[in-house]
Amino acid sequence: MRTQYALTAALLVSLFMGSVEALSRPVTIEDQGSFMAGGVTITAPGVYKDSEPTNYDGETLHGDAAYVFWQRPVKAKKNALIFLHGYGQSGKTWETTPDGRDGFQNIFLAKGWATYIVDEPRRGRAGQSTVPAELKAQPQDQLWFNNFRIGQYPMIFDGMAFPRDEESLRQFFHQMTPDTGKFDVEVVAKAMEAVIDHTGDNVLITHSAGGGPGWLAAIRSPKVKGVIALEPGTFPFPPGEVPVVEETTSPFPARGMEVTAEEFEALLKTPMVVYFGDKIPTGDKPHEIWGLDNWRTRLNLASRWAEVVRTHGGDAEIIVLPDVGIKGNTHFLMSDLNNAEVAAEMERWMHEKGLDKK
Repeated sequence: MRTQYALTAALLVSLFMGSVEALSRPVTIEDQGSFMAGGVTITAPGVYKDSEPTNYDGETLHGDAAYVFWQRPVKAKKNALIFLHGYGQSGKTWETTPDGRDGFQNIFLAKGWATYIVDEPRRGRAGQSTVPAELKAQPQDQLWFNNFRIGQYPMIFDGMAFPRDEESLRQFFHQMTPDTGKFDVEVVAKAMEAVIDHTGDNVLITHSAGGGPGWLAAIRSPKVKGVIALEPGTFPFPPGEVPVVEETTSPFPARGMEVTAEEFEALLKTPMVVYFGDKIPTGDKPHEIWGLDNWRTRLNLASRWAEVVRTHGGDAEIIVLPDVGIKGNTHFLMSDLNNAEVAAEMERWMHEKGLDKK
């Protein structure tokens, strides 16, 4: 028997530790839950002996799975939305914003979409890794502040849709979380395949470093009916068409990823859109502010990728939000002050592609 949940703002506060502003109107949830997806099991050499509990010979380790929290509203649309976070993040990316407003999880639930919020393997609630890692308490908040195009620390760029109060910035920094094992795009992609197999038909929404494994998951699963990539870090190209790495002042050069001709052909069956925010320089000349130049090169790479996709008969669109009247977005489009506008634009695209049917 399925239980229906009428989730009001007060209940969501207890569930997600967000502000009382979160999900200000009631949404009836038909069902919700969580699960682990994918992963592998490794076995230590030797023979397990019950009489030697701390010997560990022959014992197993289950790791490298993804964690998923999902909710389905009543009368949900046919395609679910699967959300995959970026580097240094977890599923928290999509939940209540640092300043306590609705995140994409709540916004799209209220619009009638089932939402599946993923913590990738070796991150967050999917922290059981099959490879060792040293966790270093390295101070680097300012690096990410600049790289995420919020501003040049401590100053926020003029016109950016990022909250100016100290508590919101503190909340933002605290949601960063480390890898418990080395990031491996293939490990994440395989786990995402398992997530998709469990979920069914979906639109896959990725952010930043989640873009790489997201493309691979879309290539491998016909259940991905559309891809929305928010400022992805890389793009897949067929053999011989990966662009030369562009000169940049950023310590993080933009590199395309090569896939096989067959894999690229599979991707062409899926409509795809890539969104970029504000304050991104254009052209081929490196920008003196490295945090901005980091995204200039990725926007250039995105444009080249879309050209290649269309040349091969695929459907790919690059949308720079200020060009459609949505201004001020940092790298975190899903939690900026205008995230409801961004969500509406994403839903416009999904409607255009026929992905929002009941």
